[in-house]
Amino acid sequence: MQQTVNPYAPAYGHAYRHGAVPTREAHNRMKQYESLHATYAATTAAATGAKTLSYGGGVDGIGVTSGTPKVYIVVYGSQWGTSGTDSSGNMTLSNDPVGAVPYMQKLFKNLGTGGELWSGVMTQYCDGSLVSNGATSCPSGAPHIGYPTGGAYAGIWYDNSASSPQQATGAQLAQEAIKAAQHFGNTTAASNRYVQYVILSPSGTTPDGFNTSSGNFCAWHDWNGDQSVTSPVGDVAFTNMPYVYDAGTSCGTGSVNGSTAQGNLDGFSIVEGHEYAETLTDQNPAGGWTNHVSGSASSGQENGDECAWISSGQGATANVVMGGGTFPMQSTWSNDTNECDITHPIVGGSTGGTPVANFSDTISGLTVNFTDSSTDTGGTISSRSWNFGDGSSSTATNPSHTYTAAGTYSVALTVTDSTGATNTKTQSVTVSSSGGGGGSVLQNGVPLTGLAAATGAQLNYTVVIPSGASNLVIAISGGTGDADLYTKFGSAPTLSSYDCRPYITGNNESCTVAAPQAGTYYVMLNGYAAFSGVTLQATWSTSTAGTPVANFSDTISGLTVNFTDSSTDTGGTISSRSWNFGDGSSSTATNPSHSYAAAGTYSVSLKVTDSTGATNTKTQSVTVASGGGGSAQLLGNTGFESGTAAPWSISSGVLCSNSTCSGQTAHAGSWFSWLDGYGSAHTDTVSQSVAITAGKTSANLSYYLHIDTAETTTSTAYDKLTVQVYSSSGTLLKTLATYSNLNAASGYALHTNSLAAYIGQTVTIKFTGTEDSSAQTSFVLDDVTLNVQ
Repeated sequence: MQQTVNPYAPAYGHAYRHGAVPTREAHNRMKQYESLHATYAATTAAATGAKTLSYGGGVDGIGVTSGTPKVYIVVYGSQWGTSGTDSSGNMTLSNDPVGAVPYMQKLFKNLGTGGELWSGVMTQYCDGSLVSNGATSCPSGAPHIGYPTGGAYAGIWYDNSASSPQQATGAQLAQEAIKAAQHFGNTTAASNRYVQYVILSPSGTTPDGFNTSSGNFCAWHDWNGDQSVTSPVGDVAFTNMPYVYDAGTSCGTGSVNGSTAQGNLDGFSIVEGHEYAETLTDQNPAGGWTNHVSGSASSGQENGDECAWISSGQGATANVVMGGGTFPMQSTWSNDTNECDITHPIVGGSTGGTPVANFSDTISGLTVNFTDSSTDTGGTISSRSWNFGDGSSSTATNPSHTYTAAGTYSVALTVTDSTGATNTKTQSVTVSSSGGGGGSVLQNGVPLTGLAAATGAQLNYTVVIPSGASNLVIAISGGTGDADLYTKFGSAPTLSSYDCRPYITGNNESCTVAAPQAGTYYVMLNGYAAFSGVTLQATWSTSTAGTPVANFSDTISGLTVNFTDSSTDTGGTISSRSWNFGDGSSSTATNPSHSYAAAGTYSVSLKVTDSTGATNTKTQSVTVASGGGGSAQLLGNTGFESGTAAPWSISSGVLCSNSTCSGQTAHAGSWFSWLDGYGSAHTDTVSQSVAITAGKTSANLSYYLHIDTAETTTSTAYDKLTVQVYSSSGTLLKTLATYSNLNAASGYALHTNSLAAYIGQTVTIKFTGTEDSSAQTSFVLDDVTLNVQ
């Protein structure tokens, strides 16, 4: 076990206190010691500085959180009092002097949102077999720490089964973390691989000597094995997070926001951010990235330790803006910039924003007013690009556009968010001239009744016919008197200029066009004699509007990517494809291959057009490296947006859309899967077979899950959702995760499970929801992906 050499460090003589945040007084003494011992071995100087971190080779095969981070908050001990819920759905406790519990939930819910790049610093670090012991940078192909897209928060548990110890030991904290893992259903090593548990102790307690003469720290992190505590659920990483407000300014109270309500909470996000970052980079200490520089006074420190309590200049503690608020955070050490950074570009991927383009329109004659209603998860809409279908465009948020001619136009809105992700929506608008005898617009099959006019008077109407329509019939009927029907395409008819005039006495006349042109037909009723009570109606047949859904997968080898189109269509057939490879190159091939000139991450889009003229676009990132390897997403219909099950196998009644199922909505787009929720004994399943590409080093299943329940228990899991993997012969290989009514929370939560053990195999991923005969629990699933690298 690596030992700190600084005698004033909280971990000196207490080796299990990994990444301990020193009190500000202890930190000052540590810096004085460092200034007097600021030398290190000359043999390391060429490759490193005194603060450079290097890889420790892993402990139990674990070095860093090389997947999407998940944080569970454990409110430890009945001293916290009575629980409640605030307006944002966060747990509150009656004995929480400054509101630390809801604040911690907000912090972890907002990490990875709003394009924040504080988390980017950590993504430069990696682990795995490709990383040499002692490495100071990551080789190509090594799995990096994941960016917490959409939040790192995974759940909260109030363990009020007993009082927490007045001075809990490290072993007791480890045991509480294991108990929490079992509570949350994380009962396997795989389910705890990218997880950390924050053990939040109540005000007035002194866990491990916090806020006593022997405890010169604010918090620390560790794993169960370091405490000699056996875990039946695999290795469990946890943080000893005391109620740091009790230590006042020594642990950061008011250090950024002064004597304010926010200032009272400063220490919680500064200190816990420190420990969260160090758990990511050194999950099983000290197998991750720590200071091994011989002779350095910083030897033994982690990335947060090296940047603690900087008050000004580069890396100073400061407020960090996230998607739902501002949180004071400290900087962390960055090897690639050789300094303490509070922001850093994301390495190995994007922030993963999920924009969904959407808009509505209001039409008046040839003018259309467009209203953008796009949404985004994990980012914010930063720009818009409108294509009005007539060669005109706009970048305004809510543009107005006037067409030069009546007709039906295909309008596309592409939105780009703060993370660089894009999405496109295409829909048709139909406009008609408001002058020249245009009159009211007839709708297909909708009669206008009670029409009347005097002798010699005229009533004028228009009807706009879409492309592909057939069997147009414009007819009048009923009433009294004598109305004459006139029709003409493209301009208003007159008594002497028309396309159709039936010349029939009375009011039962019709004009039929078997193959009408696309565009505007003008209709006039002339009073040959005064008439009243007449009905006018236009009808026509249309081909089924196509609903194409663009989709593709990729296989990466070095700088070359082979793309495979898997787009689908309902009501039409895909007729053309337009690929944009993100480097200025494009293709119209079905399954193109493209070689990039340089390693990097590129945004690739595929736009498909079907036989009815409908279009759809999908955009996703591909990462190429000159050394080979690469990433790919393997599942089909990941967000169920095709509106059909395939290639999923889904129980009847599970596939839903925002418009067909009341009470639940999609995480993104408009389709999702809703398992259970009946309040009676019931089982639903969602599954898909997938071949996991051989030769990859990681395979991560990610999915968004929302759970709500009418169960009132806080201790019994009546209704459950299991996530399992089966062999191609149907043998259960592993239960990846289990969720229950006890995990109910507002909104969706992102979950990730490793399938690395099944690389090179064809397996079936299966979600099974089982509900008992009492109150309902709904398991709502969306955006399921399997990413390999």
